[in-house]
Amino acid sequence: MESSPLNLRRAIIWIGRLVLGGIFVYVGFSKLLMPNTHLWPMFVLKFSISMNISSFAQQVESYKLISPQASQVVAHTLPFVEILLGLLLLIGWRLRIWATAITAIMVGFLAVVTRAYLLHMDINCGCFGTPEKLTGMTVVRDGALAVLALLMTVFAFLEARQPHPWAAPEKA
Repeated sequence: MESSPLNLRRAIIWIGRLVLGGIFVYVGFSKLLMPNTHLWPMFVLKFSISMNISSFAQQVESYKLISPQASQVVAHTLPFVEILLGLLLLIGWRLRIWATAITAIMVGFLAVVTRAYLLHMDINCGCFGTPEKLTGMTVVRDGALAVLALLMTVFAFLEARQPHPWAAPEKA
């Protein structure tokens, strides 16, 4: 029996790649560029990005999980990592590696946001670059994205075990 080129697993992999890859690229760029909307003079762009990174570092530090120096490192690296992982997920090259990395990041985000929500911390999420209050919907949104990432990763590993549906059948 020949496998279909499109089944539920492959559809979830595609949806996960498009949704999570697009979100990660958007989130990375928004942490670098969005908080300051007045970028019309080009010489202000570098100053604007450094201001956005420093405000993101304050948001990371507000979770009270890591030291101020570590939050500076996270703020300077996380947006670029998110953009890179999002692009690699959209491209689909070495999908199992990047899907696993995105799943680990999403589960980590979910744990941090859930902890802050359960401790009733009155902080900005820092998720999309712009100031956003940490609410129950933030936890639900991160949970849904973490489940999508987990499903995409599991299905990518399961699909890698199957022969490609358009591959020539092996001769006996």
